Amino acid sequence: MTLPFHLNPVTLAQSVSEPAPVAAQSLLDYIARGGVIGYLIIALSLVGMGLIIAQFLVLRKQALIPDSHASMLDQMLRSGRVADAITYCRAEENGSFITRVVGSGLERCSRSSFGFLELRTALEEAGQREVARLHRGTEAIGLIAAVAPMLGLLGTVVGMVGAFETISVTEGTARPGQLAGSISVALITTVEGLIVAIPCTAAFSFLRTRIDRLSSDAALIVESLASHIERAGNADGSKPAPRAVPTSRPAPAPGPREPRTA
Repeated sequence: MTLPFHLNPVTLAQSVSEPAPVAAQSLLDYIARGGVIGYLIIALSLVGMGLIIAQFLVLRKQALIPDSHASMLDQMLRSGRVADAITYCRAEENGSFITRVVGSGLERCSRSSFGFLELRTALEEAGQREVARLHRGTEAIGLIAAVAPMLGLLGTVVGMVGAFETISVTEGTARPGQLAGSISVALITTVEGLIVAIPCTAAFSFLRTRIDRLSSDAALIVESLASHIERAGNADGSKPAPRAVPTSRPAPAPGPREPRTA
């Protein structure tokens, strides 16, 4: 029998072994294959990116500890103008970490009967409140870093459940193409969750460290400002001292002695 054309064995083997070319898929195609859970993870990634950018803008030295605010407060407190310093800190346009801490401490001391004896305690408590407020600003980033991989795991479980349902319906004779959709959801959502969680975790840790470093720098400046007030109080003798409260009644004075008889 004569064949109408010549067959090359090498070409025939390559045509049998090589699979058909697969069309390239875009990023949106992969996201769409993740289903509803994949879209939720993408939405979390956008929210997390916005929060990270906002925190980087807030946690700057010039935003929390401006040199102009520190210099102005230093001049006022060095010359003993405590009332002017309180007014300066209250002004809305002067809002910063250092003005909120110093202003809160000075206002508390001005209303207290102990005066500036509790200045250190007032400044320390105000500083703790401000640091806690900055930490609360990063909590949402930490929450996204924890929730994103859990959503990815949820997508993995949902995809595997779909794959086993397909096997059950086909009584174990399911073709790979029938399982590919469910397995694709399982893998893509896991990847998406990790892609969101890893940078959010790194940013959360970095921002926490940045808050601690900036609060330490602010503490040094507040310590210097407080020393001006303490030196002024010691110099003019206006520093109030707490009154001693007697713990017991004084003993009665002894009466006149009776003359001794011989």
